[in-house]
Amino acid sequence: MDEDLKKTIKSLGFISTVGITMALSIAIGAFVGHYLDGFFDTKPWLSLLFLGFGIAAAFKNLHILYKKTKDL
Repeated sequence: MDEDLKKTIKSLGFISTVGITMALSIAIGAFVGHYLDGFFDTKPWLSLLFLGFGIAAAFKNLHILYKKTKDL
């Protein structure tokens, strides 16, 4: 296999994980916040807080994936 083709396939593999990584980070943050809101009866504050944490984690993961793709 040609080296350029290998690099292209590897780059596409990294890039294809961006959407799922962002969605899972946000969903996990929202789920944890919703669960803790029910447990502590603090609706909607912990949901919003952990949703913000999930969004921050999604962008952090996006930055990490970008750096990995840039180094390829």
